[in-house]
Amino acid sequence: MSQEVAAAPRVYAVGEVVSGVRRLLEDRVGRLWVVGELRDVKRPPSGHVYFQLADDAGQLRAALFRADARRVAFEPEDGLEVLAFGDLTVYEPRGDLQLVVRALEPRGVGAFQVAFEQLRRRLEAEGLFDPAHKRRPPALPARIGVVTSPSGAALRDVLEVTGRRLPSVPLLLAPTRVQGAGADREVAAAIDALSRHTDVSVVLVVRGGGSLEDLQAFNSEAVARAIAACRVPVIAGVGHEVDVTIADLAADVRAPTPSAAAELALPERRALAGELRGAFAALATAARERLDAAAARLERAERAVAARSPQARLHLQREQLRACARALASAARGRAERGHRRLGESAARLEALSPLAVLGRGYSLVRRARDLHIVRGAEDVGVGEQLAIRVDRADLEARVERVRGRGPGEKDAF
Repeated sequence: MSQEVAAAPRVYAVGEVVSGVRRLLEDRVGRLWVVGELRDVKRPPSGHVYFQLADDAGQLRAALFRADARRVAFEPEDGLEVLAFGDLTVYEPRGDLQLVVRALEPRGVGAFQVAFEQLRRRLEAEGLFDPAHKRRPPALPARIGVVTSPSGAALRDVLEVTGRRLPSVPLLLAPTRVQGAGADREVAAAIDALSRHTDVSVVLVVRGGGSLEDLQAFNSEAVARAIAACRVPVIAGVGHEVDVTIADLAADVRAPTPSAAAELALPERRALAGELRGAFAALATAARERLDAAAARLERAERAVAARSPQARLHLQREQLRACARALASAARGRAERGHRRLGESAARLEALSPLAVLGRGYSLVRRARDLHIVRGAEDVGVGEQLAIRVDRADLEARVERVRGRGPGEKDAF
């Protein structure tokens, strides 16, 4: 009986095993689509993106290298369910199973929509869309800046509307591409260029309708920040009425279409003429009221000045002097009349008491001729005495021939 010699088992190095598994996976599995939830997303300075693809049953390490990451339209973040397309391999230094991702798409929602929502939330958190920061476009701009494609329908719409509404307002076009790679940077640069023109009063950022992918140039952070930094108000009219872009949210005014943006930038001629007529009428009324008020103030001032002038004071003093003179004359006449009445009354009383009044009743006044002494009795005269006798309306001269006395109780002869 022959004796078999057992063959010695082959011993593999760890590297050989890992390398063999890697080649086996790459040869037998190759590239595939994997669905899972993003977890533990990391972005080192190198620009690569590392994460876990996981579901309830397990998890798989994945790497999205920088060159491929640049082509992803959204920002990978934890909790987002995605479809990952790539090469299943083994990372030999650690022996980890790994998916090298070549393409990444959100599951159920387009990548552009996810990117839009992510950017919207981030800029909104910064306050870039805050209504308090929105500016009102001027009622009548000096010049309108337009950011759009020189060959697009949006520019034709703007020219048609502005030519109809107010053709005297000039336009300044900053031509730019409105879709394609790098178009967002051109749009942002055009906005910055128009912002530096001191005669531009408002900027229109316009584009016709299109798919979400076509509108990506206006869903850019660069465009949003250029709009926020613009010196003058920005009116955005991108796409159709149902389209909403980041540029619309960042703009001071959002218009549903390019034509509507032009209408918001310019007043209609007839409406403007009506406003001007109303403003002129209001101005004229205000001017008249101010003139009337000024005239009234001037009249009051003139009266005040006239009342304080030397002529006015002299006139007033003259009037006061005349009034005093009239009062004095009246008082003097009153006093004279009262004195005249009192004098008349006194004269009447004196007349009644005067000896001369007695003469009219047949009496006479006898005085000595030599000294006009009134003879009151016989003892006042002697025989031969010259007498002056006054009777009513006459003076008599006499001489005493004889003095005859009258005893007590003896009555007059007459």
